[in-house]
Amino acid sequence: MNSTEPTPPAAPASTPTGLSLREAASLLSGADMSSTKALPEHGIPAVLMTDGSNGLAMNLPDFSGKVPATCFPTSSALAATWDPGLVSRVSAAIAREAAAAGAQVLLSPGMNLKRSPLGGRNFEYYSEDPLLTGELATGFVQGVQSTGIGACVKHFVANNQETDRMRVSADVSERALRELYLAAFERVVAAAEPWLVMASYNKVNGSYVSEDSRLLTGILRDEWGFDGVVVSDWGAVDDRVRALQAGLDLEMPSTSGASDAQIVAAVEAGALNAEVVHRSAERLTELAARAAASGAATAGERHTTEPSAADLAITAAERSVVLLQNENGVLPLAPTAGVAVIGACAAAPRFQGGGSAGVQPKQPAGSIVDALSARHGGAVGYAPGYADDGITRDSARFDEAVAVASSVDVAIVVVGSPESAESEGYDRTDLDLPSAQNELVSAIAAVAPSTIVVIISGGPVRTEDWRTIVDAIVATGLAGQGVSLGLASILVGDTDPSGRLAETWPIELADTPSYLSFPGEGGHSVYGEGIFVGYRGHDRIGGEVAFPFGHGLSYATTEFGDLTVTASEHGWTVDVTVTNTSARAARDVVQIYVEAPDHAARRAPRALVGFAATAIAAGATTQVRIEVPRRALERWDEAAACWTLDSGTYGFVAARSSRDVVLRHEVDLVGDELRMPLTAQSTLVEWLEHPTIGPALIAAVTDADPSGRTTGMLTNPMAVLMIGGLPIHRLAVDAGNALTLDLLERVAGSNTD
Repeated sequence: MNSTEPTPPAAPASTPTGLSLREAASLLSGADMSSTKALPEHGIPAVLMTDGSNGLAMNLPDFSGKVPATCFPTSSALAATWDPGLVSRVSAAIAREAAAAGAQVLLSPGMNLKRSPLGGRNFEYYSEDPLLTGELATGFVQGVQSTGIGACVKHFVANNQETDRMRVSADVSERALRELYLAAFERVVAAAEPWLVMASYNKVNGSYVSEDSRLLTGILRDEWGFDGVVVSDWGAVDDRVRALQAGLDLEMPSTSGASDAQIVAAVEAGALNAEVVHRSAERLTELAARAAASGAATAGERHTTEPSAADLAITAAERSVVLLQNENGVLPLAPTAGVAVIGACAAAPRFQGGGSAGVQPKQPAGSIVDALSARHGGAVGYAPGYADDGITRDSARFDEAVAVASSVDVAIVVVGSPESAESEGYDRTDLDLPSAQNELVSAIAAVAPSTIVVIISGGPVRTEDWRTIVDAIVATGLAGQGVSLGLASILVGDTDPSGRLAETWPIELADTPSYLSFPGEGGHSVYGEGIFVGYRGHDRIGGEVAFPFGHGLSYATTEFGDLTVTASEHGWTVDVTVTNTSARAARDVVQIYVEAPDHAARRAPRALVGFAATAIAAGATTQVRIEVPRRALERWDEAAACWTLDSGTYGFVAARSSRDVVLRHEVDLVGDELRMPLTAQSTLVEWLEHPTIGPALIAAVTDADPSGRTTGMLTNPMAVLMIGGLPIHRLAVDAGNALTLDLLERVAGSNTD
């Protein structure tokens, strides 16, 4: 330890709660792969944790499999509902099954932003937008914790890739970190108060998150007020003592006592303050007490109602479906239309991604062919079209499928990314569907009177080989065990499609803002796109996309009207009327974006600031009210290191996607007067442009240099153009002018407003 640092106080023999140093340290690492340690002699029970983003993912004791559970849509699919209330219902159902299996903490939701569509774990995350992510994650946490067990939000922070995920440094600007990657976590911590936050594997700007006191303590606890437990991702701790000092309370999984001993040794050597150990131990003690108390209070309510959970899984799958394209009104299917379902994916559809979140479903997803046959009034045929692996071309199956498609009214081609394409542990390499599937779609579209393509994937896929020659495109996402029944309900028109994209579908991978820097190299991933992630970047560039953020079609027709924006105590209240102009019930999503002035800093053309999913009866009108907080219009100023509101005209728009604006209301706002602290490192121009210090500086040098040479230099436009970017202290070393460090200090000190 550096000899100039104060020596930490000696470790007390015990704390007022009765825990010795060694007992306190023992609580700060896991007992095994999924539990915290218990201290029965002190009345501290163990806490059992389990994964569960789209269903209980608890391992069996011998790790031979997982506990059977209801498999709901993955987060990426559920995000298409834009409905925090539905997310909350789903997460509560997951939590009840987790509690019935003995768990007290659900290690979900995953809420990292989709910086690139190549992210291998994107199916576990919600969106490319921080507001949508934050609102849906808030719904998830509230649903879980309403049942009496805790939620753990993850992975904090900037854990946006699987490539080299254990050690890669996410090199990201403070503005992008604040406006995007931290913003969703800040929202859920404030609104839902999760019991735990999980620190991610990666580094941020060269420092492991698990050892970053600015992130884990300065921002998470001091700025946001988080008072729960910070837990490591499994195996994410590089140095246990540094991590504990930074604010990481619990290391998982068990280290068989090794890290506990390191903590005790550090205290005994004077390198670690014992108070830090006891503070984290107190948090673990509070977590255990909270879990035990909640369990006792809700024990009578903890039961699984399997039929209702299964029904909810179907409803969630229905609501997750996004109708991307519907030319010639081919959907919903005509009641007696002859239909052929083509594609081996239809017989055994994918319904979840790979990795630790995988669920052993209580009920199989079942065949799309069977589900559609049970709902559709006309004949339904089937041809696999390609090999069962979804990748290999099978000539016999291909020819059979083309022949079948030519003999029916409508061909429904089911395609999708193979299971190996999306998983925890590695990133995707492209957005392409297997060539066997693309070739089949093109061949079917050439012979079928009408062609519908159903895409089953955890994220965007490239559709350019056939997008313009098919009639309809439907995206299901990885929709859980209810995917087949939910899709069938949409296809026949029993349910109106209401899903909206939570991420942009690009035309080509090369069009994506992070294309040139994802996933990085040499241990670094440079976030060169800054704040222009997803639709923010696509819309700023203005290039064509396949399907924009927020896009989704319905069978029902609705109209937006009467957009008003009213100042409120904490921001603005936006009211919009939605009228269902059709003869069928509808669900719509009102999306409110703001077009901010960009004279002070570059901004996206528009950014999502609020939304609401609403149900409207046939012919009815409803009013939707959305509260927009001031923060939604602010930006992070790098130089001033604070949030600020720029003055100017702001456009509040009601839209159907980031590119489909329906209504606009402009508001002129007077923003903050941002006063930058001036130092010797500030530039000459920054000093001169300060409204009070600038004139004071000119007056001071005029008094100090009667010759006028210094004043002339500082007021000559050409001179200022050439030297204005210099840090002012470099000019102060020139004895030929009146600028001195003492003069600068006097000027700055006399103008402290």
